Amino acid sequence: MNTETTADTASAGASADSSAARPTGTGFTRRALLGTAGAGLVIGAGAGAAGATALDRTSPAAPAAGGGALGAARVPFHGEHQAGILEPQQARVQLAAFDLADGAGRDGLRALLRRWSRTAARLAVGEPADEQENQVALDAGPCSLTVTFGFGATLFDKAGLADHRPPALEPLPAFPADALDPARGDGDLFVQIGADDALVAVHALRVLQRQAAGTAALRWQMSGFARTPGATARPMTGRNLMGQIDGTNNPKPGQDGFDTTVFCTAGPDRPDWLAGGSYLVFRRIRMLLDNWEALPLDRQERVIGRRKSDGAPLNAPAPGGESSPVDLAAQGPDGSLAVPADAHIRVAAPAANGGAAMLRRGFSYHDGLLADGSPDAGLLFLAFQADPRKGFTPVQRKLARGDGLSRFLRHEASGLYAVPPGAREGGYVGQPLLEG
Repeated sequence: MNTETTADTASAGASADSSAARPTGTGFTRRALLGTAGAGLVIGAGAGAAGATALDRTSPAAPAAGGGALGAARVPFHGEHQAGILEPQQARVQLAAFDLADGAGRDGLRALLRRWSRTAARLAVGEPADEQENQVALDAGPCSLTVTFGFGATLFDKAGLADHRPPALEPLPAFPADALDPARGDGDLFVQIGADDALVAVHALRVLQRQAAGTAALRWQMSGFARTPGATARPMTGRNLMGQIDGTNNPKPGQDGFDTTVFCTAGPDRPDWLAGGSYLVFRRIRMLLDNWEALPLDRQERVIGRRKSDGAPLNAPAPGGESSPVDLAAQGPDGSLAVPADAHIRVAAPAANGGAAMLRRGFSYHDGLLADGSPDAGLLFLAFQADPRKGFTPVQRKLARGDGLSRFLRHEASGLYAVPPGAREGGYVGQPLLEG
């Protein structure tokens, strides 16, 4: 996982900063960049590659049903990019993948995406779904709901669109020590639903699932969480389940090269229909928490390369902070490297990976105990990038070979999806592909 640069945000690198960005009363609907950083850990706790930036959340002039400003916050569904990429990380997430039914074809997919986009736009402003509304979240506001759709490689053949499948959507390579369960990864259609209220997120997924009946069937579903807005006295980067501040160096909107790192442009091997979109790498990364927690504090810090108390790199004098510069050449009193050679922040750093970077937006998960009594817990790693061949793949190869943190992680599910650009008002996600 990447608590640094390239990969993770287990508990919410962005959610803490986003708590300050969330509305405190009245406002107007817009998207305004605020941003948190991320340039380090591939998966924060496991192996990934992107981070969490924050955007201002806005609320309607009057609170929606459900009361306070947190519940009234809304994120527009329509726009240049899909919602759920740049916005502050919410407290809850529902992830799911669907497989297109035999015979649904291009027409069935088009009708489904129209239906899903219309529903997502309504739910984003706190209105009930126009089909299959179950009234589960009837008394809640929008709660910063975002719904993000992605297309798996297998979708294109099933929908008769094989000629439009982008080259970068090739399967991810196998990495050493992967233990992937095919039943919990991949899929034709990917859905990410974020909200600051768990019921709102679950309701949205249930509605989409019912609307897909006969056209697409649920393949897998996972739930995650991050720090709740306002849970800390001041905005601060969140921690993952290893207790590590995670997401310190995530790329920020407005930085040089941010857009070209995260979003696609048209080009020789980059289709026009994906311009303004992105690629999403998903990894379910289980943390071996029993093993990790058996390590003394100083060993944990050397595995990561940062102090656990304040997030400062080990080269920084105390007191420090997570924004203290990382000096990979610094030496300790005995002449050894202050940041160990296999420390996560060293191995995952963009400078060590040809500049490769991703926008990480990961969430923690905890699904009880496994048969051996160990926690089934870790990181739902999500990383947005313009080209996984230049982002996630080279970084994960490097981490798999030399990251000390990898001894405490297990990659158990994986997926790669093309995330189309946002839909215009009255349109639907994927329209340029399906009607181009």
